[in-house]
Amino acid sequence: MKLPPDALGDRRARTRKPERRGARKISVEKTVLTQFTDFALSPAIQKALVQTGFVTPTPVQAQAIPPQLEGRDMLALAQTGTGKTAAFGLPLIEELAGRPGRRRPASARALILAPTRELAVQIDEDLRRFGKNLALKTVLVLGGMSRSNQVRALAQGVDVIVATPGRLIDLMDEGRARLDGLEVLILDEADRMLDMGFIRDIRKIAAVTPKTRRTALFSATMPAEIDTLAQELLREPVRVEIARSGESVQAIEQRVDFVQGGYKRQHMAKLLADPAMARVIVFARTKRGCDRVAKNLEIDGFRAEAIHGDKAQNARQRALDAFKRGHARVLVATDIAARGIDVEGVTHVVQFELPDEPESYTHRIGRTGRNGATGIAITLCDETERDKLAAVEKLIR
Repeated sequence: MKLPPDALGDRRARTRKPERRGARKISVEKTVLTQFTDFALSPAIQKALVQTGFVTPTPVQAQAIPPQLEGRDMLALAQTGTGKTAAFGLPLIEELAGRPGRRRPASARALILAPTRELAVQIDEDLRRFGKNLALKTVLVLGGMSRSNQVRALAQGVDVIVATPGRLIDLMDEGRARLDGLEVLILDEADRMLDMGFIRDIRKIAAVTPKTRRTALFSATMPAEIDTLAQELLREPVRVEIARSGESVQAIEQRVDFVQGGYKRQHMAKLLADPAMARVIVFARTKRGCDRVAKNLEIDGFRAEAIHGDKAQNARQRALDAFKRGHARVLVATDIAARGIDVEGVTHVVQFELPDEPESYTHRIGRTGRNGATGIAITLCDETERDKLAAVEKLIR
């Protein structure tokens, strides 16, 4: 990778020796680093952090960044909204910049896998911010976006691929994406990829990467299947656990409004009459329900956008942009579509319908109360949803 002169200062390349995967000791790292300037990051990256307003690392960043800078594999358990992207993105950029290499056609030096398009787009945006002072070349490999642009970028060789598993495997099968020179593999929101049926794809992708790669796996929860995957892919990883499975974000006030069946729409309108609900994400259980709620909100006089898997990528991005810029006060989403949404200043999350899987509750409410801010999560529950509510209460108790 070609870099500006003196961008890195005096920084030595790190090398890794192949080690046996299998039985391993998992350690939990503690650190007292309280400022990003405490990290062994190059001047170019430190400058980018200052330019983007990063001063104090979150707990997951403080604990996960130093071991990765030392070349260690990482297993991190952290909820959404805890700063995970910087926790793996900053060490990745530092590693690539500190060990410059020539880009090879159809190849990449690093791969980040995410479960949804929205999350992949957010990761790519953050990487570009962190690496803005370096000649870092990234490409998004996603369904619903221009295939020809992705193929063209890959043909020239890139530093980082940010991808969802399906489109990447398509391009691998066609010989348009090669991973035999991969140096770093990162899996973000691994538990959600399990929920979406991507584990077989992940194994197929990892199988064609070098055994000497560095690997990081980030997940909000650790079901047995993800634990098994971690043992297969990680080499003597450092384990960092910020929030155990089932714990909700402490900065979020949570409440349940019991509503009679058929009256949720009226109750929603009553809630939104409060100007304190300035930026709201509403969750519906199905795609059809998502569209219905958004349409009814518009009829009731509240500017709303909807995002779900049946919408084209450009339509989803337009809806998200309208919400981010304040043109829409309410964003209505399904669980899968909402993964990766990172919008500052979300004041409220409303669960118009309770999720089928209680674990989704913590993912939903994590859209507010982010980065030290406070938030309010309101659940609308009718008589048909009492069992779902009981399952959530059992999980978070």
